[in-house]
Amino acid sequence: MIISTLNVNGIRSAESKGLLNWMSEIKADIICFQELKATKEQIPIKILESGYFGYYKSAVKKGYSGVGILSKTEPLNVIDSCGIEWIDNEGRFIAAEYENYVVVSAYFPSGTTGDERQAVKYIFLDQFYDFIHYFQRKIGKELILCGDLNIAHKPIDIHNPVSNKNSSGFLPEEREWFSKFLDSGFVDVFRVLNEEKKDLYSWWSYRAGARKNNKGWRIDYQLSTPEFSKKAEKAWIDASYILSDHASVTIQYAD
Repeated sequence: MIISTLNVNGIRSAESKGLLNWMSEIKADIICFQELKATKEQIPIKILESGYFGYYKSAVKKGYSGVGILSKTEPLNVIDSCGIEWIDNEGRFIAAEYENYVVVSAYFPSGTTGDERQAVKYIFLDQFYDFIHYFQRKIGKELILCGDLNIAHKPIDIHNPVSNKNSSGFLPEEREWFSKFLDSGFVDVFRVLNEEKKDLYSWWSYRAGARKNNKGWRIDYQLSTPEFSKKAEKAWIDASYILSDHASVTIQYAD
């Protein structure tokens, strides 16, 4: 089974840049999208007719945020609300439940625009932490959290940790939250399979040739409960398709 996650930074834009070609090549069983920037009615018809069951959670604000899940197999259940109104209004959570596991597509807020959004990000981290643990206990199944978490966890996950030590996305408080989250019963599956490999990033600024020079951040993840992580066989970031400022993170799991 192959699961892939990608921040499309506008699904209509990504579709115009070759998203369908990437989908055809990756042959994922489940694809998680973030930052749709579209309503359900605005999803390109070619994606709707791509052979996947598609589920989307849009933000109330037009052209903003939004998450989605495409699945080759119809899920038993789809949950598109975490019960926290402002998070749901920003379209930051959707989950697909299967017989033995549940896959979540989540889009964490960025704090790069200033102190106000950074404060919102910290509120999100606290509330989402409590919610996802409650959700996993309630579902009672293995869980795979896919998405753009907007946090580079360790120095190996960012091109210049020293100069970025005060940058949103690599602040000590954010990294501590990430460590706490993993310690609470989740595994960074990609890093387990690529333990010491450096220069593996999933996001690059549009500025100053960052992508060309691979000055990136690894902020897109698949975090799973420990038992499910044991199924992981191969994990890779595919930067060959330039569909947005992010690259896809794909993991092959044993069936």
